[in-house]
Amino acid sequence: MKIASLLAAAALVSLSSAGVAAASPAPAPVLSQNDFLARLNALCGQRFEGRVVTTDAADAKFASERLIMHVRDCSADEVRIPFSVGEDRSRTWVVTKTDAGLRLKHDHRHEDGTTDVLHWYGGDTAGAGTAERQEFPVDAESIALFNANDAAVSTTNVWAMEVHPDRMFAYELRRPNRHFRVEFDLTKPVAD
Repeated sequence: MKIASLLAAAALVSLSSAGVAAASPAPAPVLSQNDFLARLNALCGQRFEGRVVTTDAADAKFASERLIMHVRDCSADEVRIPFSVGEDRSRTWVVTKTDAGLRLKHDHRHEDGTTDVLHWYGGDTAGAGTAERQEFPVDAESIALFNANDAAVSTTNVWAMEVHPDRMFAYELRRPNRHFRVEFDLTKPVAD
């Protein structure tokens, strides 16, 4: 009788544990991703000047312009970072917390505010990353957008961002035969 009672109790504990696991919400972003977003938020309201550090000939125009990032519109779940290339202010990087990690999207607009045909592309983190670096492989929606707009070369993109407090922020794009990286000096915020 005691053995039957013990077996029944064990079965109940096992069933209730399974029920708790089944009812659990989606996994939250890991601490390194939360720390990464917190590092971005710590820069909120500031502008920084950057420079292209890669040597691809395709980046010559970028390399010859003044590059400014402005960390703004910050919250615990999203940070928007407009990126200016000389007078061209058409780009904004948007980093958002999701149920599974972080998402990077590129908000591209024309001077009048209308969206560019290549707008809102990017990807979600596939791994935990670190508090210093997060990588964003291209997502399915972006692949479809690139294929529909003669930009199939971008269907293997992996973007990355790095935040090294009081030192450097980096934005990077990689794909086969392509590497673009801009580094911003966090030791010298700029006024304009």
